[in-house]
Amino acid sequence: MADCPDGALVPPGDEPRCPVDITLAALGGRWTPLVRRELLRRDRAAYTELSAALPALSDKVLSDRLAQLTAAGVVERHRTPGWAARVHYVLTDRGRALEPVVHSMWVWGASRRTARG
Repeated sequence: MADCPDGALVPPGDEPRCPVDITLAALGGRWTPLVRRELLRRDRAAYTELSAALPALSDKVLSDRLAQLTAAGVVERHRTPGWAARVHYVLTDRGRALEPVVHSMWVWGASRRTARG
């Protein structure tokens, strides 16, 4: 794997150009991969379904992570109009393409958990 050229590394707040940095921007932050995992388990999910699946996650963090994933193009937010408008979230093709990355994270983490006893 080639290193990122120094010119690809950018200060925080700027758009990342290094491939690893781009991936981390899409998955960065505690809980982000788990929110994505929950979306992978179903075709679409309402906010309440995600909140129930991740009960230790506060509403603020869940909202922040969904906004982050939406901005990264990993998740789409769909709003059904009407008196009781409903919102659900769906993984994009870009979000589904992260499956091998998240799986590799799981394998690595499982091996560390086993090594610790």
